[in-house]
Amino acid sequence: MSRVLLPGAVLDGRQVTLGVMGGGQLGRMFVHAAQAMGYATAVLDPDATSPAGLVSHHHFQTAYEDPQGLAQLAACSAAITTEFENVPAPALAILAATRTVAPAAAAVAIAQDRAQEKAHFDRCGVPCAPYAVIDSAAQLAAVPLDLLPGILKTARMGYDGKGQVRIATPQALQEAWQSLGGVACVLEKMLPLASECSVIVARGDDGAMVNFPVQHNLHHDGILAVTQVIDGLVAPALAAQLVTAARAIAEGVNYVGVLCVEFFVLQDGHWVVNEMAPRPHNSGHYTMDACDQSQFDLQVRTLAGLPLLQPRQHSPAIMLNLLGDLWFRADGKEASPPWDQVLALPGTHLHLYGKLSARKGRKMGHLNLIAATAAEVHANALQAAALLGIEAF
Repeated sequence: MSRVLLPGAVLDGRQVTLGVMGGGQLGRMFVHAAQAMGYATAVLDPDATSPAGLVSHHHFQTAYEDPQGLAQLAACSAAITTEFENVPAPALAILAATRTVAPAAAAVAIAQDRAQEKAHFDRCGVPCAPYAVIDSAAQLAAVPLDLLPGILKTARMGYDGKGQVRIATPQALQEAWQSLGGVACVLEKMLPLASECSVIVARGDDGAMVNFPVQHNLHHDGILAVTQVIDGLVAPALAAQLVTAARAIAEGVNYVGVLCVEFFVLQDGHWVVNEMAPRPHNSGHYTMDACDQSQFDLQVRTLAGLPLLQPRQHSPAIMLNLLGDLWFRADGKEASPPWDQVLALPGTHLHLYGKLSARKGRKMGHLNLIAATAAEVHANALQAAALLGIEAF
């Protein structure tokens, strides 16, 4: 990064603008954080009603690889980031020819391919579940039987449980691979899980790195449902190991930006890395209300070259993911959730993403709850979940 982009500064006769590839909710929260610090913002996203595009100073409504759109974003922005991992890495490389881009295309490309991702974890000395890469019939036939039962995952374009099939026999494996189109896949051995955790780190181009506390996560159908960040919920020794591993993964690719690394904790006390996301993450949304800096504040700082300070969590926190299912009653008719009753609970902070229509499985927002004690935040979160029809945890 050639220079620091100071908040509120004027560059080439206009307010310094930070760009973001992708207009979803993560882009929207990045835009809000950047604007709060005095930056103008620009979004490239093909959707005219994208959540980030609706609140940004500039919205270039083009495909992610459209040359004219990329040129417009580059001309407008002093530095550019991404808000989801499936923005084409070649587009980021094109932007990087003339602008600071963080994270870099090479890091995003690793996260876009599970085979590359596993190889990166191996290089960093971070343990994975036993796995095999399958991109041909010959490799399919050579899969070790001790990887079964396992989960077959497409190497590319899978997220939130999509592109994944659980299999138990060689015959089921062959059928699953064919059902996924015979594309490159990774087969991972199923392990007895005790819990799921994640770590969010932020790394500057000078190598400075900070992290948030380890997050304890609960998923339903492959989608994050609940994140709890409460002192003592994750054993200190385990937390230290996971933070060290996440930092090594970021360091290993010379990462710049905010990175989330997800882990599986096994029933025997060991752990393995699951995947990395080269962006802010759902499990870090609690930082918006429970910490002195949010993950989006750190995304702005890493992009602009500003100092990174270790964030401080000031309150026990629980985040509830709000899916579109909550907008539908038992009879199938659409109705707004009872936000007035939810917001009557102490320490509730509602974040809706500005999406114009709800549908089942769609991420519509999140609810952060904070309190002075772990017992209080847990009790309030259970009340909120009951009001919303979210399964107790």
